[in-house]
Amino acid sequence: EKDLQQAVSATDYYRGIGYDVIGTFIGDSELFPLLQPYLEEKTTVLAGQSGVGKSTLLNTLIPELSLKTGEISEALGRGRHTTRHVELLELAGGLVADTPGFSSLDFDHIEKEELRDYFVEMENVANECKFRGCLHLKEPGCAVKQKVETGDILQSRYNNYLQFLQEITDRKPRY
Repeated sequence: EKDLQQAVSATDYYRGIGYDVIGTFIGDSELFPLLQPYLEEKTTVLAGQSGVGKSTLLNTLIPELSLKTGEISEALGRGRHTTRHVELLELAGGLVADTPGFSSLDFDHIEKEELRDYFVEMENVANECKFRGCLHLKEPGCAVKQKVETGDILQSRYNNYLQFLQEITDRKPRY
């Protein structure tokens, strides 16, 4: 019950900031009609952490695939890279790429001043911050921090932002 409430809350939040969200469970017979408009005559890439169900999703959409799927490693708390290569599959008049999962994100191409632009809900209110170059950390008059306090921006999203910002700040300089 609690997990369902969290899923509904997260779904509502992401829809509210402009993302298309399709809630389903593996094996759902209504899955293909829901996804078809996103797949028709397009090239689509399934990307995400290892073990989130990319291959399982494709097996549901194209049962004859019988793609190998794995379990979450209890020791690592993540998937075990069952998919080892990128494969293009025909679906809905387009192509879907099943990709190997990843276990970490790489921020080498993002500068700390750019990170805020990757969080749409922060980008939308950043112009209300007192300072133009606000990093949404300790600056006075930060509209983003105010929105976090009121719940208009999820604390978990802000925490992710802070974690990513720290990783960017701590990375070794590129030469």
